[in-house]
Amino acid sequence: MSKNNTLLIKNVRIITETVCKENGCIKVVDGKITAIMDAIGDDVESSVVDGNGLTAIPGFIDSHIHGANGADVMDATPEAMETMAKALPKEGTTSFLATTITQSDQNIEAALKNVGAYDNKPGQAEVVGVHLEGPFISTKRAGAQPEKFIQQADLEKFNHWQTLAKNKIKTITMAPETDPTGEFIKALSAQGINVSAGHTDAGINEMKKAISQGVSQVTHIANAMTGIHHRDIGVVGATLLLDQIKAELIADGIHVSPEMIELIYQNIGSERLMLITDALRAKCLPPGEYDLGGQMATVNHEKAVLSDGTLAGSILRMIDAAKNMTEFTEADMQDIVQMTAVNPAKQLDIYDRKGSISIGKDADIVLIDNNWRVHYTICRGNIAYSIQEKE
Repeated sequence: MSKNNTLLIKNVRIITETVCKENGCIKVVDGKITAIMDAIGDDVESSVVDGNGLTAIPGFIDSHIHGANGADVMDATPEAMETMAKALPKEGTTSFLATTITQSDQNIEAALKNVGAYDNKPGQAEVVGVHLEGPFISTKRAGAQPEKFIQQADLEKFNHWQTLAKNKIKTITMAPETDPTGEFIKALSAQGINVSAGHTDAGINEMKKAISQGVSQVTHIANAMTGIHHRDIGVVGATLLLDQIKAELIADGIHVSPEMIELIYQNIGSERLMLITDALRAKCLPPGEYDLGGQMATVNHEKAVLSDGTLAGSILRMIDAAKNMTEFTEADMQDIVQMTAVNPAKQLDIYDRKGSISIGKDADIVLIDNNWRVHYTICRGNIAYSIQEKE
């Protein structure tokens, strides 16, 4: 951003918190949205982006992503974080949670220290915290998480890790059954941590208990958890039935079939869903063999699997997750914004500055066309991606 740190985005259809403004204009000063106006002429004091009829939506918040473009959070280097932060705006992502995997304490701690010390840079997606996925999960539902590092919930250890991460752990995926007394869940909930049930063999009664203790979310619904059975509706059934919890969803049509996505959407709607990628380092790269938490994953143009065929994260882009939802369900643009920006921002308690195009919030904005193609991504007022540059 130049010209007095002011950016003018004009000739765009704007999806705000309350209305859709046709042919509007967004003014950004020092990285913040300062005005949402009707169409006006160029401002000689501002840098100008002419949207030419594109639609402006809030930047996507990917609250569960392990890696992209050859980098992984578990690499535990500043370069890995920056590689991800540079790559993600191409798919419309302006903020993300750096997500760990079940590993040795030493490797987890190295990753946490790295994210804790990482400084976000202008013109890149912002790391808004850490998603600690494991190691307090069920061996029965490990999925692609290495079983040998799985352990019981340990509050003292978590508090130590939170200190190493400089209080950046915002979400934890854990199996409620690893915390028989519920003290771990209660303590984290009291700290404002978003506790998400995942990689769990819990039944409906365990889920009801866990929710009463502070669980507020489920991790990648329908994957690595108990499904619906007529005698115990499991974690999936609990999510459909109990409106206190939100659910992550990998909408690639592989982790969850299109028909199941439609069923989930019909039951809980956009108000409680959050689209994620759960992507690994292979995203943005050609097919091949890639490391995931010390395991090799085979990646083709559609999916990543371990040697035994277990799905190992994804290569999904957020813009494709959004497009898929409009094809698999009756979701409209406002619903997509709800699932990709509003819900994750509220769940992470950052809605005061992210998650919608509103005056006073960070200028995290994506300009898309009617075919769900990203033309511009603006991160905190800086153009992070432009389709013209790509071409």
